[in-house]
Amino acid sequence: MVFFRKKGKLRDEFDEKLVNRLLSSKENWMLQEDILHKCFEPNDEFGMHVKLARAKYYFLLKEAKFRKVLISKIK
Repeated sequence: MVFFRKKGKLRDEFDEKLVNRLLSSKENWMLQEDILHKCFEPNDEFGMHVKLARAKYYFLLKEAKFRKVLISKIK
């Protein structure tokens, strides 16, 4: 069947995008958390941005686990 060949390519493409977003969101979260810890007087708004970045990372991580994506396979 010729019709089903595209499915694997699309899945690989979206898995690669998911891994890229996962890695960039982790880097963003860690950077924001590091800045928060280095601040003398951190405000609540920035703390909420850090929590939001962490939530985005965990959501993408859960999605990657659900789709059974291996980061080493993509790189």
